[in-house]
Amino acid sequence: MGVSGAVWGLTIVLIVGLMVFDYTVQVRNTHVPTLREAAIWSTFYIGVSAVFGMGVVIFGSPSMGVEYFAGYLSNEALSVDNLFVFLVIISSFEVPRIAQQKVLLFGIAFALVARTGFILLGAALIENFSWAFYLFGLGLLVMAVHLAKPEEDESRSADNVMVRSAHRFLRTSAHYDGDRLLVVENGKRAMTPLVVVMFAVGGSDLLFAFDSVPAMFGLTQNVFLVFAATAFSLMGLRQLYFLIDNLLDRLVYLSYGLALILGFIGVKLILQALHDNNIPFINHGKHVALTEVSTQTSLVVIVVILTITALVSVVSGRGRMQNSVNRARRIACEYLDLGSAADHAEREAKFVALVAAEHEIDSLAMKYRTNSQQERELRALLQSARVAHEAYNLQS
Repeated sequence: MGVSGAVWGLTIVLIVGLMVFDYTVQVRNTHVPTLREAAIWSTFYIGVSAVFGMGVVIFGSPSMGVEYFAGYLSNEALSVDNLFVFLVIISSFEVPRIAQQKVLLFGIAFALVARTGFILLGAALIENFSWAFYLFGLGLLVMAVHLAKPEEDESRSADNVMVRSAHRFLRTSAHYDGDRLLVVENGKRAMTPLVVVMFAVGGSDLLFAFDSVPAMFGLTQNVFLVFAATAFSLMGLRQLYFLIDNLLDRLVYLSYGLALILGFIGVKLILQALHDNNIPFINHGKHVALTEVSTQTSLVVIVVILTITALVSVVSGRGRMQNSVNRARRIACEYLDLGSAADHAEREAKFVALVAAEHEIDSLAMKYRTNSQQERELRALLQSARVAHEAYNLQS
């Protein structure tokens, strides 16, 4: 697997230690992270990942370092796409913001376990079956086509097999209770809807493992580097969610960028499979003389695609519209979550921000407006916030 058992052990201890530290210092103390806090911790985890990568360069080799950073960047990009689905799930279940940290930490822990299993399975396939590269390459090309379809991007749903199973077999309460997982209703212990949300997040993580793990093996066959890059790309995902949750919808072309990356890696895998071919019905079992794509080239391609995708998304009219819609939705939800004891000045400030966000949406061109269903849902949410504000003023 490329490194000694001691290095594996130290890496696993480091990752587990970071997870425990994350829970103890931040998640256990229930609170809503501020933008500054999210920025600091996101920088911290990116820094840890970079330092680990430099350690790979120093104690391993420069080529191993390039493979690690290429895998880390591609997996980080796919993890950001994970955040889109997390956002859909959390919004669909109307999870209180104060409970979202626990849901995200569970999702990251589940993703790490699930992807480790897929990594070991993928390594076994590559070791024992020469056709595994063909399988991985074709799978990535299918995933790339799926991501490139605009209609598919709008159909992401919080409903999956794990959610349906949770609803069927678990006794759940009708309402949340902060970030608690268990409550007592009518003298019986029941799980809060937060448990069902965790099942939904877990189900989505299983699906994402099918594209992230083959993509990693397309950049390096070193199992240790695949595991390390995957683990560190997931570490700061929770903080990244709270840092950019108001920007996620603005990255409107991210799915196209990811489709290009997956397609590129898929072609790279198939070229490598052809170069090492020994399958009888392909070129009579002989290798096909083709130019292989180096990991250094792969790293450059990934960086260029991600940079162009982010820039085009940020400057586009569609991106500005999505950002305005997301901001209005977030402010409306925050206003509706305010309790009766909330400070008057804070309540007024949020309502002013809500009105400003609504005016910004109205001022944007019609061609950048959301589809009718999305707009109806947003308008209903904004109206609920307005009604709540009027009710508060009448009571004051």
